[in-house]
Amino acid sequence: MSARRDIAVLFLTRTVRLTAYGTIGVILALYLSAIGLGNDQLGILLTLTLLGDSVISLAVTRWADRIGRRFMLISSCLLMVLSGLVYGEVSHPSFALLLVAATIGVLSPSGNEVGPFMALEQSILSELVTPQNRTHVFAWYNLVGYSATALGALAAGGALTWAQRVYGISELEGYRAVFLQYGIIGGMLLVLFMLLTEQRIVVHLSVLFAADSFAGGLLTGTLLAYYFQTKYGVSTAYLGSLLFGANLLAAVSSLLSGYVAARIGLINTMVFTHLPSNILMLLVPLMPNLRLAALMVFLRFSISQMDVAPRASYVAGVVRPDERTAAMGIVNIAKSIGAAFGPLLTGWLAERGLFHWSFYLCGGLKILYDLALLWSFAHVKPEH
Repeated sequence: MSARRDIAVLFLTRTVRLTAYGTIGVILALYLSAIGLGNDQLGILLTLTLLGDSVISLAVTRWADRIGRRFMLISSCLLMVLSGLVYGEVSHPSFALLLVAATIGVLSPSGNEVGPFMALEQSILSELVTPQNRTHVFAWYNLVGYSATALGALAAGGALTWAQRVYGISELEGYRAVFLQYGIIGGMLLVLFMLLTEQRIVVHLSVLFAADSFAGGLLTGTLLAYYFQTKYGVSTAYLGSLLFGANLLAAVSSLLSGYVAARIGLINTMVFTHLPSNILMLLVPLMPNLRLAALMVFLRFSISQMDVAPRASYVAGVVRPDERTAAMGIVNIAKSIGAAFGPLLTGWLAERGLFHWSFYLCGGLKILYDLALLWSFAHVKPEH
């Protein structure tokens, strides 16, 4: 059952990724010309990008079996996100920045597969199917890839022409939007690769927890207070009372989590208390007045921290006693790193008048985390 699931995930990631490559293949050279690169520079950048992709692919695939293929795939997705942000957001990028972003972000000048993804996916696929079926599976894998590339190219060309005609955007603005969707697709791939089965359970959990912490970092206590002040103009005394009440509710709910976990299990407690709290997070910016928005915050905090104690207990239970300190350290470091980048995105959104999107991203990403956690670990019981 898990093998079929992993095969389906790999075919889906191939489809999503090659669709993104198809969109980039249409506009990459056009974008480089639009921002002022000469033909010589354009040719040099594309050549160096392909060479750099080859070097990175060699390095990644060389270490993948030691570090973990899924971990390498997820890391490559993060680089896709970074590349999309550079090409989509930096107004006057230097040649060096463009080169680095294109190389580490595995941009595809041709629209075809580049970078380490295909080698890692094919390696995983080869272990999931019988030798007799392997060639047929790879044939379908390639068919899916080429078809997705074609559809991506068609969609990008049509969408840009439509957007320019209907909304009057410039060609350069359209190109930047395509790169931003490339970065978003990198994030989607990251979530999909998390669903793959892998024996390195601590790495798997660390990646999931880091994603959850990144989402939480979008709306830390101070950013939540800042939102309420900027939207409703409340006093600092009100903000202090808001955070006091929220954290007090979180403390009480954390204590109750032990009783809930004893009855429905650790993973179920983590997921089924977290999911409704994240739905409540999505509702905060949709409330028509201060009182209802504050009520959503209080309701959320009354259940949002019930996953903390079960999470620590679960990590301790799925590793051997002599590995617990290292496992806890790895997990906590991953969470800290993930949380560190949340405020960066929130600041970017707030600067553009999109502060409310932090709530949507926070709640949405956390819901995806909950579903991925349930999918990946509902069948893995603590043994220690």
